[in-house]
Amino acid sequence: MEVMPIDGLDDFEMRLKRQDAFWDCAVLDRPCVHLTIPRTKAGYPAPAGNHGSFYDRWMDVEYQAENALATVKNTIYMGDALPRQCPNLGPDFFPALYGGEMVFEDSTSFINPFLPSWAEADRLVWSREHPYWKKMEELYDAFLEAGKNTFYVGWPDLHPGADCLVGLRGPQAMAIDLFDEPEAVKTMLKMVTKDFFEVYDHYYKKLTASGQTCTGWPEIVSTRKWHVPSCDFSYMIGPEQFDEFFLDGLRQECDFFEASLHHLDGVGCLNHLDSLLEIESLNAVQWVWGAGKGTALNWIDVFKKIQAAGKGIQLLEVRPDQLDSIIETLRPEGVWMKITGVESEAAGNALLKKVSHWV
Repeated sequence: MEVMPIDGLDDFEMRLKRQDAFWDCAVLDRPCVHLTIPRTKAGYPAPAGNHGSFYDRWMDVEYQAENALATVKNTIYMGDALPRQCPNLGPDFFPALYGGEMVFEDSTSFINPFLPSWAEADRLVWSREHPYWKKMEELYDAFLEAGKNTFYVGWPDLHPGADCLVGLRGPQAMAIDLFDEPEAVKTMLKMVTKDFFEVYDHYYKKLTASGQTCTGWPEIVSTRKWHVPSCDFSYMIGPEQFDEFFLDGLRQECDFFEASLHHLDGVGCLNHLDSLLEIESLNAVQWVWGAGKGTALNWIDVFKKIQAAGKGIQLLEVRPDQLDSIIETLRPEGVWMKITGVESEAAGNALLKKVSHWV
């Protein structure tokens, strides 16, 4: 895979190699460390955001591409961090392609569920004629042009499986459907999974043809074809229903890719960790404990359990004062760590030196 070099980062290939090794729970010379610092003197002006509505701002292709470029230009990338930006219309982009409409807010968007019953599911066909699909194509063209030798362009936030069906039906209706329409749910899960593979491959081919890496919102940048399976809806159900309805689809997603990182979001989803760890093709877990639930140090036992199953861990929001405890309690193999709150390059270099001895 021939990858576009990044101007000013002579070690971009080594950064990629460390992140490729992460998927195999391997350590080349040290674990992966993602570390970024805002430039104290931002030399690249951000575009003016003079829009009449949130919708207008999200749909302004030129603004979005210029804002992505400004973000990268005004950031220092240390350790294994690589500049990357993802065209984005929000987490419900994929279910919206079946005919839905989204509501756009300041920093996110959400879909209005639009399928009254599974009896009307025959009309659900995702379309390249949908305005959101066409807008995303415009965004990709603009991001690829703006990012030449400056940042990698990642795939959009795609949610198949249960979270797609929730976009179609809404969470309350979906919870009832598991009891009242179980076969319809299982049939639709198969359909959206198949469609997801087609949509993902569209972006993967578009990006690799332009010398891009494979990256997305979790900020891992790799030459492997990887994805983020998730099932946020599983917070609402027990292990028996999770295993019956959703585990096989998540396994299919993991099997389809060269590497995978499961996004486990919220304490209610921990009920399903044992089942997820049994998926042989799952490489790593991103555990997101949620606001008000402590820090990474409060969840060391969860991280140890994941490592004991032979899976990697993505550690998010590790503060500098927590690093010693992380090194003392976890193994370095299969760790991808984002250190936040670093105020200077000198401080960043000191932290990287410390991690370099964690082998």
